[in-house]
Amino acid sequence: MWKEKNYSVEDGWLGGVARRPSPNYDQRPAGQLPELLVIHNISLPPGQFGGECIEQLFTNCLDWDTHPFFAEIRGLEVSAHLLIRRDGQLVQFVNFLDRAWHAGKSRHRERENCNDFSIGIELEGTDEEPYTDAQYSELDAVTRALLRAYPGIAGGGIVGHCDIAPQRKTDPGPAFDWSRYRLALAHLLEEMPS
Repeated sequence: MWKEKNYSVEDGWLGGVARRPSPNYDQRPAGQLPELLVIHNISLPPGQFGGECIEQLFTNCLDWDTHPFFAEIRGLEVSAHLLIRRDGQLVQFVNFLDRAWHAGKSRHRERENCNDFSIGIELEGTDEEPYTDAQYSELDAVTRALLRAYPGIAGGGIVGHCDIAPQRKTDPGPAFDWSRYRLALAHLLEEMPS
């Protein structure tokens, strides 16, 4: 049985989580706190899990010549705030108070540039491969910590990348169990002070 964790956020960092600082970030607009949580998926090479390629991509250390697919993304500079691996391991790349480069051209509730006001969480996976119990458990625990630290997310929304960039992106895909996650969210939101 997966043990539920109780994370806390201090100065924009999730306590007790591995940090691999990414150079791919910048400052949010002045005074802007996170108001949106965006769920993504990633696997590198596509459909392959494990290894260091995701971390290497987000830290600009990926050797572009190690796989033919990498020629398609050569030079890409991207990041997310967090990665949740298949086994539930968490890695934080960007401070939550900073703007990670995860959403690209995006729009939510008539607001452009979602990177300005969102936190991006990457799940190691694909649109079609079911996510693991460990990933859902960690995502629930992280969401709980983020809602406590940034209550504006509760009013702003929790969406998939597909929701804010529907012409470009499909993740987290049909394999992501939104019903399961929303049920956990309902409990999380009930815990929020009014």
